[in-house]
Amino acid sequence: MDLELSDKIVIVTGGLAGIGGAISRRLALEGAIPVMLDRGNDPGYVDELQAIQPRAQHIAVDLTDEAACRNAVADIAAGGDIYGLVNNAGANDGVGLDAGIAAFKQSLERNLLHYYLMAHLCEPHLKANQGAIVNIASKTALTGQGGTSGYCAAKGATLALTREWAVSLAAHNVRVNAVVPAEVATPMYERWLSSFDDPAAARAHITARIPLGHRMTRPEEIADTAVFLLSPRAAHTTGQWAVVDGGYTHLDRAAT
Repeated sequence: MDLELSDKIVIVTGGLAGIGGAISRRLALEGAIPVMLDRGNDPGYVDELQAIQPRAQHIAVDLTDEAACRNAVADIAAGGDIYGLVNNAGANDGVGLDAGIAAFKQSLERNLLHYYLMAHLCEPHLKANQGAIVNIASKTALTGQGGTSGYCAAKGATLALTREWAVSLAAHNVRVNAVVPAEVATPMYERWLSSFDDPAAARAHITARIPLGHRMTRPEEIADTAVFLLSPRAAHTTGQWAVVDGGYTHLDRAAT
């Protein structure tokens, strides 16, 4: 299926690794131009993507810095029309009720406020190009997790803003959808598993509860759904929350 994304510029926050990295790669493979806004640095990965799509680009940006984000979007727009935005960057930081209000605010800044900022900055470009936004959320927004108030609040707001922006931008033919992962085998997740005394047992405990295949979701599976939702082939889909998790969140517990 041709996703009709050839030469379309798509900004991916946190686009160098994990889910964001997989989305950037899939975009390049589809002929789109991923522009990765990521405070990290991975020249090897950028070179790899540029071998697929020579116009792929990494801009080192701290997404909590409004001026830096504003400048990055302006620079990208100067080089071509911005078609899409993937709000992805963030991490489950374990800021719970015991952490206090300062830590809670910092968690929202790291996991939510730049979603709004990037959508705000990209809005005129997305309207001009009848583009699309995909927000990466989390199953914690639907289920809770315990001990992670900041991240859950951010991801719950992400789902609400997906619906709000879908309504706000519908008249301009800009679509807004969310992808909701659960247990995804990213490098960050692997590092978390390695913190257990018995990582293999921890993995087995988790995967036993995932009905479809009793395995974690691969980042590429999140990417495939995200990129389809970005594409014109999803032209009449907006305001949706696509849960890609092997049935972990919604299927009957008896299925495990």
